[in-house]
Amino acid sequence: KKLNEYEIIPPIIITETGLALEDQLDDEYKVKDQRRIEFLENSIQSVLKAKREGVKVDGYFVWSLTDNFEWAEGYRPRFGLLHVDYKTQKRVPKDSAFWYKKFLTT
Repeated sequence: KKLNEYEIIPPIIITETGLALEDQLDDEYKVKDQRRIEFLENSIQSVLKAKREGVKVDGYFVWSLTDNFEWAEGYRPRFGLLHVDYKTQKRVPKDSAFWYKKFLTT
C-alpha cells in the first residue's frame, strides 16, 4: 500500500477563520458584507478540497459569531456574523450570517 502523504498528519480543527472589515449597518438595519461571504466561501472550498485530497480536517469554525473587542484594533474592525451595537447590545444578523445558515442547511 502506498502511504498517503497526509496520513502522518494528525487531524486538524480550524478554530478561528474570518475577516475583519469596516462593516456598516445601513438604514434598513442590514450589513452587506459580501467580502466576508466570499472569504468564507473560498476558505470552506479550500478545506473541502484538502479533505478530498486526504487531509484529516475534523472541524471548521467561523471567527466570530458576534462583533467583539480585538486586542490590537479595539472595536473598530468588525469580525462577527452578527453586528453588535456596542451601546445598546442589539444584535443584527449580517448578510454573511444568512449565507452561512443557508450553506449549513443545504
